[in-house]
Amino acid sequence: MAKVLLLIENNYEDTEALYPFYRMQEAGHKVTVVGAHATTYLSKHGYPLKAEKTPKEIKVEDYKGLIIPGGQAPDKMRIIPEMVRLVRDAFDKGLVIGAICHAAQVLIEAGIMRGKKATCYISVKTDLINAGGTYLDSPVVTDGRLITSRHPGDLPDFCRALVEMLSE
Repeated sequence: MAKVLLLIENNYEDTEALYPFYRMQEAGHKVTVVGAHATTYLSKHGYPLKAEKTPKEIKVEDYKGLIIPGGQAPDKMRIIPEMVRLVRDAFDKGLVIGAICHAAQVLIEAGIMRGKKATCYISVKTDLINAGGTYLDSPVVTDGRLITSRHPGDLPDFCRALVEMLSE
């Protein structure tokens, strides 16, 4: 069993947070929801998800993975220094990082895309390339311990790749 962080912010894409949240638990992993504040966040469609911890309460070395859902949440997360720092620390410590859809915005802000192959929602493609990444139009792209996907339709492939890498 691995311990996994799921980052959250208002206007997250429902399926891109909830599908991995439950799929990781189904695989036996412990998921901790992390937000800038220990409060309840609402999805694009009003589904509530409570952040159990804030970035300041997280010791990255205690976890094996970190997942960032898409929607409009990444645009909000990327301007919160503590959230960006948590992603950067997770990358530096070698955690498995999963990012789907617009979540690449947080990876870009954390400065971890240079030289990486990845995919994301098409509207973020140019940002990914400008950050030094190589964009691939594929349901899932794995580069080292970084796993990325484009949109909700890719969730089965995205979660399968996460479960496989977290089980190693």
